[in-house]
Amino acid sequence: MTPGLSVGMKRFTFYAKVSDLHKELYNEAGSAMANPLVAFTLIKRLHSEWLNVVYSNEALENAQALRSSFEEEEADLPKLEDLQGAANGLMRLQDVYALQVASLARGRFQRVTNGQTVDIYLPAVSVPLSGDDCFLVGKVAYEQKDYYHSVQWLEESVRLFRAAEVGWSPENEGTLEDALDHLAFSHFKTGNFSYALSLSQELLHHDPTNGRLLQNVEEYEKLLVAASPATADGLRRPTCTYLRTRDTYERLCQTQGTQVSITSNQPIQFENPELFCDYFTNDHPALLLLPLKREVLRLQPFVVLYHTFVTDAEAEDIKRAAQPGLRRSVVAAGEKQAAAEYRISKSAWLKGSAHSIVGKLDHRISMLTGLKVHHPYGEYLQVVNYGIGGHYEPHFDHATSPSSPVFRLKTGNRVATFMIYLSSVEAGGSTAFIYANFSVPVVEKAAIFWWNLRRNGQGDVDTLHAGCPVLIGDKWVANKWIHEFGQEFLHRCSLNPEE
Repeated sequence: MTPGLSVGMKRFTFYAKVSDLHKELYNEAGSAMANPLVAFTLIKRLHSEWLNVVYSNEALENAQALRSSFEEEEADLPKLEDLQGAANGLMRLQDVYALQVASLARGRFQRVTNGQTVDIYLPAVSVPLSGDDCFLVGKVAYEQKDYYHSVQWLEESVRLFRAAEVGWSPENEGTLEDALDHLAFSHFKTGNFSYALSLSQELLHHDPTNGRLLQNVEEYEKLLVAASPATADGLRRPTCTYLRTRDTYERLCQTQGTQVSITSNQPIQFENPELFCDYFTNDHPALLLLPLKREVLRLQPFVVLYHTFVTDAEAEDIKRAAQPGLRRSVVAAGEKQAAAEYRISKSAWLKGSAHSIVGKLDHRISMLTGLKVHHPYGEYLQVVNYGIGGHYEPHFDHATSPSSPVFRLKTGNRVATFMIYLSSVEAGGSTAFIYANFSVPVVEKAAIFWWNLRRNGQGDVDTLHAGCPVLIGDKWVANKWIHEFGQEFLHRCSLNPEE
């Protein structure tokens, strides 16, 4: 405990912090939770800070009342995996949008562009991170052996712990010594033996008899003598499943809805006379008096945006119907399906028989596309919600393996995708088409449509796409995947076998 700071004062400090947050932030809960920094600190407070306070020695005066109240609510509070997921979400946002950790710690979303630090978004609600917040993010990276991120977050944690006017608090997960210890080993693992040694020596001043630290110092000194000046290879980002397309993917996410020059990394302003907007009826009688606004975004692959496809009430009905069934999204893993780090979201499947709104949407999609979309010609409506840093890395919607679960319907491959935007986001969340080199921002109540297969039935490689991480906001979409069988006379083959 910090000398001179009473137990009562420590409890009051935590109480005051939480009270201030409720007054300043949580009166407008929707806008507050759209900020990933606010959401992360709330999850951390509910999962670990209250737990630490309740079971600390400082709480002995009223321990039973505190603990019984906490235990009543504990089942509904965030779990460890929620906290780890939120930390990983922050690191994902850091990478994809090239955000500075020091800026995130101040509650700002900034990156360096042409040598200048610029705000890429100014949130209406902002909250700085504490040394303990940064320690937890760094510790999550550390436990995953991701020393690229652990070094950056733990360095910020050490800086904030040193600058803090108040020392250790009961709600904290870690201390300055903990942060130094993890940071020293992280630097050792990246080959920075000199910094690992200096941090370990600093730790010895706090704990001179620590045998492990003494051994580490001896080991680092030997390594420094034996190492060449070029031994440290610096921080390197971890590899990923989409390494070959990572640069393009991140460029498209950062420009948030445009095409990017591969050479200059800048958005391209261009006009294509073949692209157009119109009022679209598809020659369907029901659309003649109420056509939809259609925007043709690309010809190859053919990608179309239908504006105002759903109403506000319909979007809310779909989200409300999906809420009870939301589960962690899965992806194809051979013949089975499993959760994966490259798809972070929650999803639910809605059957038309259980929800009348689904039948209405199926009918509307069928009118626009001219395709059969009801089950089994189309899959049930999948509703997806993306949380902190929620994303879906580059992938194809159509199956690329004969053993894919996509073929379980016995109606062929996914010939087309129809995705409905049920909400808006303030920043991020674009749909990026990697090989086609363009991205589409989230347009609330609109729907985007594209063909996954060419007319000869082969997969269209230009449809490789990704859901960029949500930076600020709460992204909801509904996916309708339409299959090949039943469309033979509605979407005909071409005379050219190469098409």
